[in-house]
Amino acid sequence: MNIAKRVIGLVLMAALIAVPTAFGAGGQEKAAEKAEAGPILIKGAFRQKEGEIFNKILDEFEAKTGIKVDYQGSAQFETNIVVQAEAGTPPDIAALPQPGLMRTLVDKGLLRPLPKDVISRIEKNYAPAWKDLGSYKGNTYGVFHRVNAKSFVWYPKQEWKEQGYEPPKTWDEMMSLMDQMVKDGYSPWAIGIESGAATGWPATDWLEDIMLRTAGPEMYDKWVNHEIPFNHKSVKHAAEMMAKIWMNKDYVYGGPNNIANTNFKEAPKSIFPPPNNKDAKPHALMHRQGNFVTGFFPEYVQENMSKYVGVFGFPQIDPKYGTPVLGGGDQFVAFKKENMSETRRANINKVLEFLTTWEACKTWAQAGGALFPHQNQNFDDYSSEIEANLAKILVNAKIFRFDASDNMPSEVGAGTFWEGMSNWVTGAQLDQVLKNIEQSWPEE
Repeated sequence: MNIAKRVIGLVLMAALIAVPTAFGAGGQEKAAEKAEAGPILIKGAFRQKEGEIFNKILDEFEAKTGIKVDYQGSAQFETNIVVQAEAGTPPDIAALPQPGLMRTLVDKGLLRPLPKDVISRIEKNYAPAWKDLGSYKGNTYGVFHRVNAKSFVWYPKQEWKEQGYEPPKTWDEMMSLMDQMVKDGYSPWAIGIESGAATGWPATDWLEDIMLRTAGPEMYDKWVNHEIPFNHKSVKHAAEMMAKIWMNKDYVYGGPNNIANTNFKEAPKSIFPPPNNKDAKPHALMHRQGNFVTGFFPEYVQENMSKYVGVFGFPQIDPKYGTPVLGGGDQFVAFKKENMSETRRANINKVLEFLTTWEACKTWAQAGGALFPHQNQNFDDYSSEIEANLAKILVNAKIFRFDASDNMPSEVGAGTFWEGMSNWVTGAQLDQVLKNIEQSWPEE
């Protein structure tokens, strides 16, 4: 009898244990089904106004296709995305701002290559450089959408018109123009590199633009990938050409000593008369910076860009390299996920396909503040003639390269490179600066 009761008790206990296990399995299956049926999740660094614009674009996609998409932006995106992916909880798609991040995720086996249909769209509607930037180890992973470009020189249109100045097409023409400006009583350049903990980055952009124009894209790539030392002769040559402007007290407003103390957001204001005296002469007549710089212009200038602002591409130095464009951009990648249905995979691919079209860019172009690399874009859709002209420079560039410091290891690109350029501007010897940066490169 006692044995029988014990057997019955064990059976009942096993049943009780089995019930929640079965319910738990069922709950897990339902959770998985719910996630499978949920909206396509995209994560990135677009926030506030940028996030609102991108969500509007996705709303248009949803209205057209019926496919629901949820975008989530975060200031900690770049830090969190690798952790989430390694933990098995990545989004379906992510907008990566740096090619190095894409390569990191590929090396960890977390991304899936783009399908042939999406690659075909990229090949038809982008310059080859954009496919190359989105490819790694023989596969293409990234679709580029919004991008920025930095190889632009901004100037006060009215002052130039009064003086009869014309945008130079070559380095020699620019140097001659600078000498004329000095004779006319102007400082040619407004330059500032102060940026808090990031002080020095505008100087790295100048060096990178000159490096592309003197050493060419292949040597630039070797420099970025540390296939040549940081203090290679081609890098030193580019810095020496840069010094012809930066270290000349006649060419820089306030002189070289003022560069390190001038905030990068304040520097461009010097090329326009102050708001309280629009009849005054600007302190300087040129400023080299990316398309985002317009947000730092005086408010009255921003309200009437076509009247006050002129812009041209940073001129060529060696004719065989033409006028390359330096910049950055966001590439959209898809994560590997186990047990994904064909329907969901197809919907993710449709989102990626959509991002290759001008339809996915038009709304942002009309809102302003972004450029796009698509070949078939309608330049009339941009919010201003200036942005349309910048987009034309970008699309027509035969050579495009990502910002070198963004592509280097962080301890170099966002560390010793920024610091070294700041030290050089404030008096350190160039050879020692380049040597120090080279020695800081992490062991491979």
